[in-house]
Amino acid sequence: MRLANKTALITGGASGLGAATVERFIAEGCKVCICDIQHDAGEAFAATFGDQAFYQHCNVTVEEEVAAAVDATVERFGRLDIVFHSAGIVGAVGPIATTPGDEWRFSMDVLLNGTFYALKHAARVMVPQGSGSIVSMASTAGVMGGLGPHAYAAAKHGVVGLTKNVAAELAGHGIRVNAIAAASMATPMVAAVMTGDPTDIEGAKALLGELSPLRGRPGLAEDVANAVLWLGSDESGYTTGHTLTTDAGVTIGATVEGPAFAEYSPIIREAGKAGLDD
Repeated sequence: MRLANKTALITGGASGLGAATVERFIAEGCKVCICDIQHDAGEAFAATFGDQAFYQHCNVTVEEEVAAAVDATVERFGRLDIVFHSAGIVGAVGPIATTPGDEWRFSMDVLLNGTFYALKHAARVMVPQGSGSIVSMASTAGVMGGLGPHAYAAAKHGVVGLTKNVAAELAGHGIRVNAIAAASMATPMVAAVMTGDPTDIEGAKALLGELSPLRGRPGLAEDVANAVLWLGSDESGYTTGHTLTTDAGVTIGATVEGPAFAEYSPIIREAGKAGLDD
């Protein structure tokens, strides 16, 4: 019960990483506002948790809906301790020279502007409380190049930067602001990209396992949920402005084979010399 007596708002909470985090939070004693645009799925999901959760329709590209979700959480539960902003899309895909401007702008609206709205309205209620934890979904594509489409990468780099800046502002109010940079995890969004079927989670797991530096071990939605749990709980009470990776070591160059210098050879010295006796 690591989140006993705490309340949370989770965007994108009806499926994928958000839904896994809803389940993890409630198992740890938290009450949750499940925000999503998938109305039927969100209502049905929330109903399985009784009075521990409720569904709130929330399109994160509309600031008024984000503000309303925050207000609904405070009205229902009396306070807001944790916000996990998970809602996202893959967004515009393709070469920079042919990426349509309207698709770029829509991608930014969901992936970056939505994060701004979540941070803004979380801060609005947490500052008077003098406490709170805000966690946003970044990506490995937000800390390295070449790991995602251009709009996605740009937006996720923006999430990392915004996280640091807002963390610096809100630290004095007792509010922590962090992000999670996940690799591709076995979720409906990733399954749709990898297998063509958003319901084929097992197929996505198999493919991700083949690509994982942790031999055969795919990334799971539960891995992100566990990371959010730590960042949302008091256990990470001295951590803010941090982007936590859940990526099997992809961003530090980990591979199943290991680095080229992993096997012993005599010390390599100046001018082509090797060994200590030379």
